[in-house]
Amino acid sequence: MQISREKTEHISGYDRVVKFLREQLLSGELKAGDSLLPERDLSAKLGVSRPVLREALRALAMIGAVEIRHGVGTVVTKPDVSILGEFFTFVLAHQPNVVDDVMQARIAIERQATRLACRRAVQSDYDRLAACLSDIVDTIHIPESGGLADFRFHEAIVNASGSPTLINMYQSISVLMHRSHLDRREQIIQLEGIEEFLIDHHRAIFAAIVDRNEEKADELLGRHFEIGADFRRRATIRMVGGAPFAN
Repeated sequence: MQISREKTEHISGYDRVVKFLREQLLSGELKAGDSLLPERDLSAKLGVSRPVLREALRALAMIGAVEIRHGVGTVVTKPDVSILGEFFTFVLAHQPNVVDDVMQARIAIERQATRLACRRAVQSDYDRLAACLSDIVDTIHIPESGGLADFRFHEAIVNASGSPTLINMYQSISVLMHRSHLDRREQIIQLEGIEEFLIDHHRAIFAAIVDRNEEKADELLGRHFEIGADFRRRATIRMVGGAPFAN
């Protein structure tokens, strides 16, 4: 019974520390570079023991929310989203059909990001998209490089949205998406019409974004995913020696 009570108190204290930091960040009371109160003062303020406070701060340091500097104290830092990406990769890797499920998340993020890119993109975004499009053309016959070029193009669209939330969500699943790009490219590269699809469709999406035509860009991107899924189904039939789908 005593063990259970200590465990409950421990969790409560830990959550209190995490909640405090989260609310301070959201309210703007704390920002990257700020130092937390000294350990003794902070434990008293939050009503938690110093061992619990230390454990909570170590956990926060592991995700990059704070940095514990010996002789200085605990400093608020801006977490590296790649850490979150690694976490998501390990969590989602246990789920069946994870790549297909991640694709659905990707579609949702990219379609909204494309609309925002039509409103917010600046010349540097257009230049980055143009460079990615050029890479797609140059690597069309190289599955690994081509898959990466394709991923970079879509990533550039999300970055052009100017939405930190969408960008961070996209980056958090980027490892799995990069893998899906490569897997699909290896499957479909031998199909008739794939080169035209990969080049022409990306070029049309790029043009619609530059023209700031939200409806057209969104429609093209939605169609892009539909055609890509159709090519993948056709590749599956081809792999087992069946007849290709009729056009």
